Amino acid sequence: MDSIVVLSWFLCVLVVAARGGLGAVSRDIFILAGQSNMAGRGGVFGGKWDGDVPEECRPSPWVFRLSAGLEWEEAREPLHADIDVGKTCGVGPGMAFANEVVKARGAGGLVGLVPCAVGGTKIGQWSRGTRLYDELVQRAMQAIGGGTIRAVLWYQGESDTVRKKDAEGYKDKMERFIMDLRSDLNLPSLLVIQVALASGEGKFIEKVRRAQMGITLPNVKCVDAKGLRLKPDKLHLTTMSQAKKAWLLLKATM
Repeated sequence: MDSIVVLSWFLCVLVVAARGGLGAVSRDIFILAGQSNMAGRGGVFGGKWDGDVPEECRPSPWVFRLSAGLEWEEAREPLHADIDVGKTCGVGPGMAFANEVVKARGAGGLVGLVPCAVGGTKIGQWSRGTRLYDELVQRAMQAIGGGTIRAVLWYQGESDTVRKKDAEGYKDKMERFIMDLRSDLNLPSLLVIQVALASGEGKFIEKVRRAQMGITLPNVKCVDAKGLRLKPDKLHLTTMSQAKKAWLLLKATM
């Protein structure tokens, strides 16, 4: 860890403690969920991450993440390294988004990120009662003890573009997921910001995109990733595209 970052983080913690401890500072919490483009594949080539972290995605003394062990710790890329296990994670939109939140409101409060995304997953794997859904709820409930959940940032659907049946059923399943999650977290107005696909594993990309943009549940917003630069695999966003997506997500929270 860079010594300047460590010193800066330590000084901020001292300031926070002097004002009443970490519990006395507001922590705005954002859940990061979906599949690989949320988990982050920026900078991953041939199964290895290149380690490149642009300025927008660097650690901040005001940004924390909930680890796989349900402990708050300093957030840094790759955010999903201990969540999306079995795959190589790189840069996603989470850190750049959190840094923009801090910049937009000024220092004085903490941002808590709750990584939950797992690559290669279909929407049906996130339905109530599944392992992924139950783990998301568990992590969200743990996070609530340290602040207020402001939004779920959701980027998923690439795996639902392979079969026509999956693409056609996407809207109903996504709406059910949102309603169930709000109910189980007792947050009926929880903001959900979904990203409309920029790519997909199959030929039904437009069907899933229309489903995503056609959801009309209250307090559900959609930002469009179409046009953002993709890696050579034509599936995953580049590192800089992830940073640009973070700005789109931030605008949707305002």
